[in-house]
Amino acid sequence: MTVAALLAALDVDVAVVEKNAGTADDPKAISLDDESLRAYQRAGIVADVLRAIVPGTGTRYYDSDNQPVFHARAAVPYRSGYPFKNPFAQPDLERVLHAALERSPRVDLRFSTELIGLEQDDQGIVAQTVGPAGEGQISARYALGADGGRSRVRSLLGITMSGRSHDDVWLVIDALGDAHKERYGMHHGDPRRPYVIVPGLHGRCRYEFYLYPGECDATSDPPFELIQRLLEPHRSIAPDQVERAVTYRFHGLSAASWYSGRAFLLGDAAHMMPPFAGQGLNTGIRDAANLAWKLAAVVKGSAHESLLESYEVERRPHAEAVIRSSERLGRIVMTTNPRIARFRDQVVRRALESEAGRAFFKEMRYRPSTRIVSGAVHDPSSNPLVGTVIGQPLVFDFGSHRCLPFDELLGQGWSVVAVGLGQGGDVEWSQAMDSLRGIDARLLDVPLDDLVYDRPDPIGIAIDLDTRLYSEFEPARGSFVIIRPDRVVAAVAAAGQLQEVISDLGFFTHAQPIAAAPTR
Repeated sequence: MTVAALLAALDVDVAVVEKNAGTADDPKAISLDDESLRAYQRAGIVADVLRAIVPGTGTRYYDSDNQPVFHARAAVPYRSGYPFKNPFAQPDLERVLHAALERSPRVDLRFSTELIGLEQDDQGIVAQTVGPAGEGQISARYALGADGGRSRVRSLLGITMSGRSHDDVWLVIDALGDAHKERYGMHHGDPRRPYVIVPGLHGRCRYEFYLYPGECDATSDPPFELIQRLLEPHRSIAPDQVERAVTYRFHGLSAASWYSGRAFLLGDAAHMMPPFAGQGLNTGIRDAANLAWKLAAVVKGSAHESLLESYEVERRPHAEAVIRSSERLGRIVMTTNPRIARFRDQVVRRALESEAGRAFFKEMRYRPSTRIVSGAVHDPSSNPLVGTVIGQPLVFDFGSHRCLPFDELLGQGWSVVAVGLGQGGDVEWSQAMDSLRGIDARLLDVPLDDLVYDRPDPIGIAIDLDTRLYSEFEPARGSFVIIRPDRVVAAVAAAGQLQEVISDLGFFTHAQPIAAAPTR
């Protein structure tokens, strides 16, 4: 539903096929990152999504004796324009997405409809379905398998997964009427029984407990007596206050390929990971944000199909790094070995005595970098901004004389931002605009001082309000920054280098429209 919302916002027609009769009631995912909220901003529905979250402050980690050790939070608060790590309930988000898709004239929602076959050729793809009216077909340019760990699309494509499944069994309880009010998750590294607590909205709270062999296996429904016993140190509970209780074994898996011809895999269909970093759903939303704008560009004829090859190239390294990181976090934080737990506590406390150690843990620098080093970017070694997601500070738009989030100034498409050119910038802009002729991009000028220089139309001017715009663009002083629709910096170059850079990135800037093809 997320990728459908992003595509619809880019004026692409989408059909959504779902075998269930409606959205799910199971509260699976529990944490929504700032990057995910920024993606919903691009889809035009972030105001609705924000009503479903608790504005979170990160994660607090506890030692073997259940004493707090450190609180991990964003290195730069509000860098993406939203709170960093936000508890929520998946059914609430699904209802928001469902309502948004129902409102969109670009989306054809087909619930109670099951995918039973896929056929494709050089021109498009045909999905065979069976629904309330019997068997049917949907013809489209591309198919996206965002259908979970047991993906039917992946199975029909004959794509396998590799990695490992973990033997440990965990009990996940979503409880109602809870007294926890914290705006952060709590990871308790008690080797006697590791557990996690994540408070949510309106008295909902997620509890996750490690289970020992014989307590309950991963194929059985947990008895209420077990739920009651594990929750007893934290709260009393009645059967009608258990919204959901499920046992799980966790997986660290990645698909052998994330696409085959015109069919692409996203989310759990492409990768599965343990939940200890809270990145399962967020990793899938990153997939959606990366792929949606590329598909929109291709179906509209403004990009060559080769752009789509960059999807897996860009997303697989990060997703697999998150899988490994989640597995490590589970082994270290959630160990049941008392000796390892004590050693872990000593190492972490010693590290927290140094500035570097505090930054590593408290700013969550152990999380894998999202920087793209290969794909639809130009020479990542040329500047530290290339391949990174630019932040979203609050800026002053000198054209409309309004304060607004940076993404609203950038718009939905490509952007070219001149950084700190100074008084002589008109000459460089003139040279740059010759290179940018015929390219549909938002043009912006960002001064890095307290002076404002007039620029000719259609160049907008973004003024820093709190030094955050300065800090985002300082590494590109005196250069032009090319920003993709997903806010990834594609290139940093001087005015005289733009022609070469644009030529290198030309598979999406100079593509010819593809005739006689539906934009679905």
